[in-house]
Amino acid sequence: MMKSFLPFAVLLLAFPVSSAAEKPPSSAEASEGRPNVILVMTDDQGYGDLSCHGNPDFETPNLDRLYSESVRFTDFHVDPTCAPTRAALITGRYSLSTGVWHTIAGRSFLHPEEITMANVLKDDGYSTGMFGKWHLGDNYPCRPHDRGFDTALYHGGGGVGQTPDPWGNDYFDDRYFLNGTPNQTEGYCTDAFFNEAMSYMKSQGDDPFFCYLLPNAPHGPFYVDPKYSQPFVEKGFSQNRANFYGMLVNFDENMGRLEQFLQDEGLRENTIFIFMTDNGTAGPWYPKEGEDFTAGLRGIKGSIYEGGHRVPFFVRWPAGGIGGGQDVAHPAAHIDVLPTLMELCGAQRGEGPPLHGRSLASLLKDPTASWVERKLVVNNQRIPVPQKYKDFVVIDGHYRLVGKEELYSLDSDRGQESNLIEQLPEKGAELLEAYETWWDQVAVRNDTFVPITVGAKQENPAFLSAHDWHAEKIPWHQEVVVEAPLFNGPWEIQVERSGTYRIALMERPPAAIFPIDASKAILEVGGQTLEAEISSGATSVSFELELEAGEGQLLTTFVNESGEERGAYYVTVLFVED
Repeated sequence: MMKSFLPFAVLLLAFPVSSAAEKPPSSAEASEGRPNVILVMTDDQGYGDLSCHGNPDFETPNLDRLYSESVRFTDFHVDPTCAPTRAALITGRYSLSTGVWHTIAGRSFLHPEEITMANVLKDDGYSTGMFGKWHLGDNYPCRPHDRGFDTALYHGGGGVGQTPDPWGNDYFDDRYFLNGTPNQTEGYCTDAFFNEAMSYMKSQGDDPFFCYLLPNAPHGPFYVDPKYSQPFVEKGFSQNRANFYGMLVNFDENMGRLEQFLQDEGLRENTIFIFMTDNGTAGPWYPKEGEDFTAGLRGIKGSIYEGGHRVPFFVRWPAGGIGGGQDVAHPAAHIDVLPTLMELCGAQRGEGPPLHGRSLASLLKDPTASWVERKLVVNNQRIPVPQKYKDFVVIDGHYRLVGKEELYSLDSDRGQESNLIEQLPEKGAELLEAYETWWDQVAVRNDTFVPITVGAKQENPAFLSAHDWHAEKIPWHQEVVVEAPLFNGPWEIQVERSGTYRIALMERPPAAIFPIDASKAILEVGGQTLEAEISSGATSVSFELELEAGEGQLLTTFVNESGEERGAYYVTVLFVED
């Protein structure tokens, strides 16, 4: 069995961090009246999905205004999919090092040893709140309120309606988790997350806060009020595309509401406001159709070409002299955001794994400031165990090494159409060597699991869903669960306390009140195999047994009258007594 935890690795990085990232100014050295921080990151909005970046299909006037008032990094990079980007952003470390390299299958859990942006700012006296899409684990110890957030309102899994989410959520009047407990909200999902975020900020008074605002829009499925989509239908767009654009128009409208709120509350001047997105556009993903505007960049979400990982990055802080509609062309990345905020806010980071990013503060304050370039790596795995040389790009100024065999120069070939690997073999070899060094330094958790803890006081019972099976075929969405596919897989678990446990197996969660379509249930855990007959109409079947503390796997099986087998898509694990 794979080990689940490794000691902190001391990495001698080929991609050096700045002294500001290692030793930021203390709070006492920071300017009087520490700035608030608002970081807004949308889900699946690409570089070209803004009118200020030239999109001709729809308008984003509020984002355009923020663009005009910000310092904009025009060559800013993230991972090609959402959970890895979120892990790297919130830790300042490459996602592969954090235990997060996939969006499902138990590989989206942020390792407990990682220090988050919320941890850093909270330790420095900030109130911390997050609203929207977390996607770094739905069980203790990976939930946002386990990782430094005082207040966290979030949906389950990687999207509203996915398997871990409260059953039946459909973007309107949904229940979202408030510090782990389902909480009823009103209105459209994006509106609700903005409403709750503004309510949180208003409640802080004069105390500094960090608001991490992560709407699930415009992630699929594309649900939005017809008043936002119908204008695009009338222009001749497909309903799918019209909904995608409508979600972005609604988001932009909420950005306008947020801007007005900041002005009304007197918060605008001394707030560091960051806007970014988590990967390339996903407009053609759901379903794949047509061409999307990518501002001349090749690729969309999931791609290692530029359009898959180059995203908008706008920063405004009027009181700190950051803004003015200026551009920075130096390549930068999500790993740089935490060290940048540490320097701007005067926050210290506790002992932990080494940062991989550099502070961008000097460039934010003066976009013409001198800057020592470094090489950055973008990596896309989405498999159970990462593989060296799979889907990577090395970024070095205007050069891009895409895999082993493709080299592009974006200063003359923005669309990555002319492969230069044969003309510039020495440059290709240099960047490949940099990748190999990077891999040796950051691929430190490839053979480990981040288990779900059961029996902990912080979450008892633990609620498990098939979204997190360690398997190839995953019922990752409630729509897939409804189809009852013949899939199965184990959960990797950490039993916190030895004692008596009651484990309940279900086809759907308790709120669905759905009878199990099977006649026999099998539970395998802690070296024990138990079986039980399922009575007709039963919505769950329970086992009570003794478990010893330690790591292991939990596997369930439902068997129907025809002998077909599949896993229980939902399980609760309750610690009963010592």
